[in-house]
Amino acid sequence: MSSAVDSRIVIVLTTLGADADAAALAKTLIEERLVACVNIMPMTTVYCWKGKIEHNPEQQLFIKTTAARVEELETRLLQLHRYEVPEFLVVRVDASTEIYRPSTIAFPPCRSKNPRARAM
Repeated sequence: MSSAVDSRIVIVLTTLGADADAAALAKTLIEERLVACVNIMPMTTVYCWKGKIEHNPEQQLFIKTTAARVEELETRLLQLHRYEVPEFLVVRVDASTEIYRPSTIAFPPCRSKNPRARAM
């Protein structure tokens, strides 16, 4: 999945704590041209961690990128993420509209007015 010419669209899922600056992380990933778009959704997560059931507010990130960028995105996300074991799930997109596809694989240079994200 890490071929330099692999322009298949994928969605990477990860979560951040409710207090993390998910928008700053998204802007960093876009500025570094690792992703085309990030959707941020509030949610509640229930899971077992170290033998105890946890129930926490989090933010789900839907990160749109290409298969060719997954490995570099994983490396960068692990550098920025605060969780001990961050979620990193890659979902292949089997189809998209022809009008949408170019916006997901183009990765044009883009800058934000806000400073770069720090560890999330």
